[in-house]
Amino acid sequence: MTKFMQNPVLVAGLVLVVLTLAGPVIGLPVNQLTEIVIYMLYGLGVNMLVGYTGLVPFGASVFFGCATYFVAIFMLGGVGNEFVALILAVLASVGLAVLLGLLILRRRGLYFSLLTLAASQIAFEVAYKWTAVTGGENGLQGVTPVLLTTPMRLHVFTVAVALVVMAGLWRLAHAPFGRALQALRDNEQRMACLGYNTNHLKLGAFVLCGAVVGLAGGLLALLLQGAYADNLGWEHAGDALLMTVLGGVHQFLGPLWGAVAFIALQDRLSQLTDNWWLIFAPIVMGFALASPEGIHGLAQLIMRRPRWTLTRTAIPPRPAAIAPYQPSELGVDRDTPLLTVRGLTNRFGSLYTARNIDLDVMPCQLHSFIGPNGAGKTTFFNLLTGLLHPTEGRISFMGQDITGMKPYLRVRLGLSRSFQIVSVFKNLTAFENVRIAVQRRRKLSLRQRMGDAYDVADVNDRTWTLLAAVGLEDRAAETCQNLSHGEQRLLEIAISLATDAKLLLLDEPLAGLAQADRQVVGALIRRLAEAHAVLLIEHDMDRVLTLSDRITVLHQGALIADGKPAEVASNPAVISAYLGAEKDAANTIHAAPRGQVGKPILEVENLCAGYAGSVIIDGVSFTVHEGEAVAILGRNGVGKTTTLNSLMGSVDIASGDIKLDGQSIAGRKPFEINQRGLSLVPEGRRLFPNLTVLENLRLAMRPGGASLEEVYELFPKLKVLAKSRASALSGGERQMVAVARALMVPSRVILLDEPFEGLAPAIVKDIMEAVVKLRARASLVIVEHHAESVLSIVDRAIVLVNGKVAYEGSAADLAADEALQARLLGVVHADAA
Repeated sequence: MTKFMQNPVLVAGLVLVVLTLAGPVIGLPVNQLTEIVIYMLYGLGVNMLVGYTGLVPFGASVFFGCATYFVAIFMLGGVGNEFVALILAVLASVGLAVLLGLLILRRRGLYFSLLTLAASQIAFEVAYKWTAVTGGENGLQGVTPVLLTTPMRLHVFTVAVALVVMAGLWRLAHAPFGRALQALRDNEQRMACLGYNTNHLKLGAFVLCGAVVGLAGGLLALLLQGAYADNLGWEHAGDALLMTVLGGVHQFLGPLWGAVAFIALQDRLSQLTDNWWLIFAPIVMGFALASPEGIHGLAQLIMRRPRWTLTRTAIPPRPAAIAPYQPSELGVDRDTPLLTVRGLTNRFGSLYTARNIDLDVMPCQLHSFIGPNGAGKTTFFNLLTGLLHPTEGRISFMGQDITGMKPYLRVRLGLSRSFQIVSVFKNLTAFENVRIAVQRRRKLSLRQRMGDAYDVADVNDRTWTLLAAVGLEDRAAETCQNLSHGEQRLLEIAISLATDAKLLLLDEPLAGLAQADRQVVGALIRRLAEAHAVLLIEHDMDRVLTLSDRITVLHQGALIADGKPAEVASNPAVISAYLGAEKDAANTIHAAPRGQVGKPILEVENLCAGYAGSVIIDGVSFTVHEGEAVAILGRNGVGKTTTLNSLMGSVDIASGDIKLDGQSIAGRKPFEINQRGLSLVPEGRRLFPNLTVLENLRLAMRPGGASLEEVYELFPKLKVLAKSRASALSGGERQMVAVARALMVPSRVILLDEPFEGLAPAIVKDIMEAVVKLRARASLVIVEHHAESVLSIVDRAIVLVNGKVAYEGSAADLAADEALQARLLGVVHADAA
């Protein structure tokens, strides 16, 4: 029975059969039952676009309404029978979808939605006023079926067609095409950087929606025995979308429940009053507020199984033995540059982010591309991969000019990248994240393209190999939302490896990783360079100097040094710009020893919390006193960030208590916790990208918090950047804004999540100095994966292992005990590295 309930097509068939048999008893005539099935089919087509692709059509009625006219015109024109007319109507809808898709899929989001609505309204005006063809206001009447001559025959045929279409869509959802659509929904840019033509994927989904919705419209013409313009008008344009949302937009069966509820309620309420929408609208609003996943989601909530059911959640079984990772052979002349850049320049107005760059990247080398924050390194990667177009200059890859080539075509040539800010598919499992990348590199047969994506054995095997290469094989079934930042970083590296690229562009692949993971990934990158060209951006200078064959240094958009690691490290210009005195100074920052600490201000007692029913932190207890700074340390995935999110109320707490100034804040909303004096500087900064620095700060400003003058005194650079948009800032500048924003709130305790992640040494120095000064304003809790970065500026340290507190004590004692650090944190000495 359980297996039966997992197949939505069988469930839908059972529901429709029961409705058909019970219809006369509950007062639903056959024609109304047929209407429910037709609108279910309408909703399925819309949900395929919304749920799987993320495109929201306000005007899918353009296909629904036009198809009714197609069938009516064909039938009245003497075309064979209704079956032929339906086939022709679907083909006409496909043609219409292709034309509209080529025009409006250039836009996404609200613009796409409004363009579909505009198309539907244009079709309405044509249908309403072209009387000679469409019958105008009266429509086309007298469409008499030749074969489906009774209401019951039409109903049975409609049910059969709907179930066949539903089975096809369910199969397609699990086929390679459907899987690609789900990844596209989550992260279109990443899909392009894996070699997928995202425009073709979106057009395919749009045409599929047009075909299914067109079929539903053709069936409606047979039910009504005519065609009318009101199905195209804006008043009914959102009907299918409303049903889908009512039933559950992320649920495959959502359109079924939505159609039943919509048609039944419409019938009953319209019998009570002409203003039935005044009753129906609050019901819809109630569902939207109480259950964002609609009727299906509400049922899941009652059964305590909240999850999306657009596809199966299981992954293929793990093989008994996972093949070790072996890089693909490069197959090029090792003495000829793989990538050549000449005169590359990029500017925004008078601001140069790249200035006349000349660079050659050789095969089978680890070539590091370094420079201070804001030097233009990530911009250079964006130029190489086609996400930005240069103002001047030329880029050649394997002898081919790719300066104006689209990103997905560059990937297909063999150029792949990872991103500075983790770019994965958040709603997919770790396995599916890698599998979708592997899938693009495989030539699939027609049978494999139409079958289940998880039945392609060589794709599955390669996916397991890549997951094992980065140590994530045990986390394969977890969705990305449940992975720690470090695990997501490892996952992104596996995704990049899946492209089998000749040139790998790795943008800070070590950022956010614990020391043990950094060694694993560092060794993996070094191994990749034996068979690939690797261009690496990284701030871990010790590891860069140890691993690299060649280093190029960028400063203020221009190259200032290029050569062997030893040559670059001793270059006076590099020392001045990046490596030398600033790094030494950052390592000398220490907080002044504190006297007796004040009273307890933050008390955590036996805290247990996690995501989606999993336990990430288990029985964590600690206390933070007034004026005290505490570090929370641990390897990736042990629950450091989850602890901070639990304190801020953004993670559900299973048990335990949190007290701030003696009052419990467990279970309160994040804004209430913040108002009581707990502030978070989140990992990844999370600024408002389209607002200026000043606007970001003013949004957080509250009485009792720091003034702008105090913030500018702490971070003088922010005064200079006050009118700059946050999206234009470097990583270090964003971190300054994030810390400053927390100060604008009257905070008793400030939580800092990875405040030094991905920053150049000179910027780390500035942030560390600011953190030391913060101790005079509030108590601090700092999550950090590098113990050496934080132990000198805090009073106490807490080390988590597998979600539990494994050490709590003096930061100085932990700093002096290298053996304990190695055991708890996986810290490896530099000479061992």
